[in-house]
Amino acid sequence: MESKPASVLKAIRAEIIAGTLPRGSRLKEDALAERFGVSRVPVREALRQLETEGFVESEKFKGVRVADSSTEVVIELMQIRRGLEVLAAELAARRQGGECADLLRAVGHEERSDQEIEAAQSPRFAFHGLVARAAGNSRLETMIDHLIHQTAWAFERVTQDEVASSSDDHTAVAGAILRGASVQAGLLMDEHLRRDEAIYRALNP
Repeated sequence: MESKPASVLKAIRAEIIAGTLPRGSRLKEDALAERFGVSRVPVREALRQLETEGFVESEKFKGVRVADSSTEVVIELMQIRRGLEVLAAELAARRQGGECADLLRAVGHEERSDQEIEAAQSPRFAFHGLVARAAGNSRLETMIDHLIHQTAWAFERVTQDEVASSSDDHTAVAGAILRGASVQAGLLMDEHLRRDEAIYRALNP
């Protein structure tokens, strides 16, 4: 069973990503505790973790607010994420997907695949978590997971066409991983995430 701090953490993080808790808005422990039906302790723990992840900022005498990262900061995070995800795709290909091969094989072919992938984000980001897991490097997976959380909200305004294009990219990357084509998998992931960066720049001129 999921602990209260973990449950509250996941709920607040999801609302920040979705924009339900707008960037720059104040977060009051007592209000959040009442809302989620818990004491202030798990809320405080959740906010502390969210600050570590870069979702919220703590200001002396002012409390906690949702971080309002500049475009430059988000781009920097996306560039770091791209480098790590390229490495993950290459490592995953060397293992031909390892224990994640069946899920990778289902990408782009079965709707259920996205529901089976253990990830906190939408299917768009669940795929990236899957590739990170397929790499077989737990530390790399944790780093990528944090960066996915920190950049996911940047795509809350993407169009359906962009989502479809992203899905096609995922299918191509998955195929390269399953074939054991390490260099190609890395190049495809790099191209895919560069397109994501371009989309973000277009949405935030």
